[in-house]
Amino acid sequence: MSNITLLTASTAQGQVSPWSSIILMGVLLVLFYFVIIRPQKKQEKKEKAMRDSLEVGDEVITNGGIVGIVFSIKDDTLVIETGSDRSKIRVMKWAIAKVNTVHEDD
Repeated sequence: MSNITLLTASTAQGQVSPWSSIILMGVLLVLFYFVIIRPQKKQEKKEKAMRDSLEVGDEVITNGGIVGIVFSIKDDTLVIETGSDRSKIRVMKWAIAKVNTVHEDD
């Protein structure tokens, strides 16, 4: 009789409560948010602010590695002037990877 009670007691302890798996899933989702999603959104915000603050005359580098100076800015495109022969290239704003011009804050 004692073997039967030990067997039922051990199976009762081995069962996982449905609430504990729900709590574990919630903790994993929160961890996923703070480790992956939130930093990515912060980086996207920073890049958008950089692209929105572009001005004519800024030196920029595109995602393709083209270095040039901003010649004109339209809604979602800009024209950059490259090289000593002053050739102009029209690119999308999202293609700007870096701005090399330092702006002084007033």
